[in-house]
Amino acid sequence: MGEITDYEREKRFAGQTGGEPEIAKYTMQDSVFTTLFREKKYLIQLYRALHPEDTDTTEEDLKNITIKNVLTDGIYNDLGFMAGDKLLILVEAQASWSMNIIIRALMYLVQSYHEYFEGKKVELYRSKKVHLPRPELYVVFTGKRTEHPETVSLSEEFFGGEECALEVKVNMIYGEEAWEAVSSGDREEKDIISQYIIFTKVYNEQVKKYRRTRKAVAETIRICRDWNVLKEFLESREKEVVSIMMALFDEKRIVELYIENRVREGIEEGLKDAEKLLMEKVAAEAEKRATETEKRAAEKAASITRKTAEGLLKTGKLSIEEIAACIPELSSEDIRGIQKTLAYAK
Repeated sequence: MGEITDYEREKRFAGQTGGEPEIAKYTMQDSVFTTLFREKKYLIQLYRALHPEDTDTTEEDLKNITIKNVLTDGIYNDLGFMAGDKLLILVEAQASWSMNIIIRALMYLVQSYHEYFEGKKVELYRSKKVHLPRPELYVVFTGKRTEHPETVSLSEEFFGGEECALEVKVNMIYGEEAWEAVSSGDREEKDIISQYIIFTKVYNEQVKKYRRTRKAVAETIRICRDWNVLKEFLESREKEVVSIMMALFDEKRIVELYIENRVREGIEEGLKDAEKLLMEKVAAEAEKRATETEKRAAEKAASITRKTAEGLLKTGKLSIEEIAACIPELSSEDIRGIQKTLAYAK
């Protein structure tokens, strides 16, 4: 029987016996987040949750400027929009904590400004000062808050609080109070950001029960509708929501499989290299020992040959040429040298 493929593993994980495996996307929250706020009636709700004091801005004043992932190695973010021409807001949805979001937010901001200036055909090398929309950076954090702060900053986290030429501050949104309230039976409608966070937490609980299956997705939608969480959105877009929450392989799984394969390949290559190095070392050691043995044998043979020549010289019965003829390893000059050494020894 052949090795089980990743595809078969995913099918078994989903408990399916045939057809395409239906696995909920790892990036489900990001997909729903992007789809939800693509609609301006929900985007204006998000804006008003961030700026309740602004009662003048309307849906028509909002412009989506989310960076698209056109190239596989390009940067892209969850949501970017402008309120008129005065405010640029970037929002990310994150389930796991990482201070690297500050750097990513900076990259999103720079790219958004770049696209803004290109769209306005602004010449930055002219002397006239350009208009720069004021930025606001947010992260909607759907994991457990624990001791995480209200804001995070580049200088604090990466430069020990020292002033530097660059500063980035990101506002964190947690929604813990809304989650606790709705979990306790409060069915009063919350702001759109809180509803999204509740939606993700409900989904995470259902995944614990049913794993990443259609059942988990269906239960998430049912519970949220009952709890008055994203109710209108889920009722009007249920099929689409189910579709974007289910996938054979999502981007994260593809990356995971790629990493797993590369790690496996790396281990195999490492073992081959280690084996090669070991064989080379063994061969080198054997050669070294053989060389030393040969050297010792040669030295011993030379010593025996010299002693033989010395013995014949001491008898005085043979001439140097006759001794050289008897011992081909030594020339007449070698024997004369030995003769001189014996004479000095006396």
